[in-house]
Amino acid sequence: MTVLYILVPIAIALVILAIWLFNWAVNNGQYDDLDSPAHSILFDDDDPAHLAAQRKDDTQGDDPADPTPRDTDPRP
Repeated sequence: MTVLYILVPIAIALVILAIWLFNWAVNNGQYDDLDSPAHSILFDDDDPAHLAAQRKDDTQGDDPADPTPRDTDPRP
């Protein structure tokens, strides 16, 4: 019974830590782009179209005032 006095606060502390880590990850953009890593495995790194799309994505910022539509399909 006395072990519960130790385990319950430890469990509560771990839950609070897990919630804090999840909030940190969401607020720092860890879940913003879930599709690109999955799709990038399908493209060859040496493909010129893939390299051009990567350069295009790097030069375009995420400025909300920028009305330029972003094309996420790397195919020409």
